Amino acid sequence: MLASQRALFDIPSHICYLNAASYSPLPLKTQEAGRAAVGRKGRPWTLPVAFANEQHERARAAAARLINAESSDVALIPAISYGVATVAKLLTIGRSTRVLVLENDHSSPVLEWQTRAGAQGFTVETIKQPDDGDWTSAVLAAIEQPGAPPVSLASISSVHWSDGGLIDVDKVGAALKQRGAAFLIDATQSAGVLAMDVKRLDPDFVIFPTYKWLLGPYGRAFLYVARRHQNGIPLEQTSAGRRNVRAENAVYFTDVNYVGDARRYDMGERDHFISMEMASIGMEMVADWGAPAIMQRLTMLTERIAAGVRGIGVRVPEPHLRAPHILSLAFKGGMPAGLVEGLASEGVYIAPRLGRMRISPHVYNDEADVDRFVEVLTRLLRG
Repeated sequence: MLASQRALFDIPSHICYLNAASYSPLPLKTQEAGRAAVGRKGRPWTLPVAFANEQHERARAAAARLINAESSDVALIPAISYGVATVAKLLTIGRSTRVLVLENDHSSPVLEWQTRAGAQGFTVETIKQPDDGDWTSAVLAAIEQPGAPPVSLASISSVHWSDGGLIDVDKVGAALKQRGAAFLIDATQSAGVLAMDVKRLDPDFVIFPTYKWLLGPYGRAFLYVARRHQNGIPLEQTSAGRRNVRAENAVYFTDVNYVGDARRYDMGERDHFISMEMASIGMEMVADWGAPAIMQRLTMLTERIAAGVRGIGVRVPEPHLRAPHILSLAFKGGMPAGLVEGLASEGVYIAPRLGRMRISPHVYNDEADVDRFVEVLTRLLRG
């Protein structure tokens, strides 16, 4: 089993940080790269001509590796919302069709479609959070609902951010394909931890940022675009998205046709000398460990917590219904007031989410961390 990687991070021994699903600490190596990058920006005359493009392609390749994509199928974007807005510009959602979203899903895969629905004449159907926690069955039932208008798109997270509810993207993708519907996956809470192979799954779009499970900075995210959608008009019109619009040319607008792959969808002002390399380092570390090894370790930690909290008045979702790296605890009558603050006062950090407690360890956590969480939580609840 992959060992704890705590030594690669600046995490004091008295800190028990179990909140990777909000944002992860940066590895020491990434912090060092960021400091060096600030120095480079302070002395830009030292940068080689090819420096910016090398950074772009390094990050693109690192992101592609995480989902078994080709680099040419991945666009550099700043946020999930940017990616969804790009998709909305590419897709024509038929009138009187349905776009499926999840109840209380994060805002990015939902609000774009709600904003467009009235003018474009389609319906956004919200799949209610199932009482039994089985998101996959709920999504499949919505897709297959007899007599309902056809589904044109499912825009959903592969892991629900609030409680770690797991959606079987293979089953959902197959059901959508049977109906000719598109599939947009927000992989924010799964990229790097749950293995994804876009060549096998063949979704239309996959989007993920680096600041959570990929150990990177804010403002860096990636959009996988299936090749059948690589002939559209980008969200922004940039020189980098065109075949030959270059400042060093004698004629600036030499060839304004779009480049022929997902690079046309890259964001403008993509020369982020500081954060692009930082994002690459985190993704490369995650890819080197491998999703199976990371998942095995985090499953061990969350199962250890689940076993430890039995009998103290909390409810834990069944393992087959939740992601292996996120554990959500529900409390009868709601989470006690001051509980999150009480944990933090003892150096234990988790997140309150929609009335539940979300625990999300990463590779920097160890068995002592989760045992300490169980001990402090038990003491506070009984006290």
